[in-house]
Amino acid sequence: MKEKSMTSRTPTSMAGRTVLVTGGGQGLGAAICQELAADGAHVLIGDIDEGKAHAMARRIGAHTDAIGFDVGNESDVRAAIDRAISRFGHLDAVVNNAAIDLTVPIDELGLADWDRILRTNLTGPFLVSRHACAHMKQRGHGHIVNIASTASKRAWPNAAVYHATKWGLLGLSHALHAELRPQGIKVSAVVAGGMRTPFLLDRFPDIDTDTLQDPGNVARTVRFVLLQPDETVIPEVMVLPMRETSWP
Repeated sequence: MKEKSMTSRTPTSMAGRTVLVTGGGQGLGAAICQELAADGAHVLIGDIDEGKAHAMARRIGAHTDAIGFDVGNESDVRAAIDRAISRFGHLDAVVNNAAIDLTVPIDELGLADWDRILRTNLTGPFLVSRHACAHMKQRGHGHIVNIASTASKRAWPNAAVYHATKWGLLGLSHALHAELRPQGIKVSAVVAGGMRTPFLLDRFPDIDTDTLQDPGNVARTVRFVLLQPDETVIPEVMVLPMRETSWP
């Protein structure tokens, strides 16, 4: 029996594709930008700290541009999407990586801090996804990658707002996967375990770094997710250090 010919395109690199990465000025976001740009992607590095975004773009060099914007501000998000399209001609993917945290007991967590973290960690990915979709739907394809966390799977003390946002982000990711797949848009959640990045190292200077992983390992997973054939999507993948303490 003759096998059916494969019509699905299987990309071998990120060459020619444009990706917007939020929180790209340092940590995991910077590692993702470096990984994708090294593989030929055009990367718009977005960060609320414009100086860090431009410094990273200068460090990477070719295939990059930078913009300072607040993911929780809708007009800023529109401007970032427009910048990616005007600079590189189109937008193929967004990586919702920007996130902040405050580790305090619930009775010390003020409403202003709750709103600020919710705005960055959950409202931001919603806004970026919503406005990216408008362009992706016109082209009939695109990819949204949401950086979740083991905090979206289980909970530990003094992190109520972070858990709430990451559980919410994982739910948003799966909901958009179900909604957008018929329109040719892929949605993936990358659930990352602890990494050797400023997100943890700056706040917990006594942390055992041997229990953490190189952010480059997670960045390579993001690239792997983005390089799946047209006929395949990875809705969720977990990337853990071998000695992860927040996951069995």
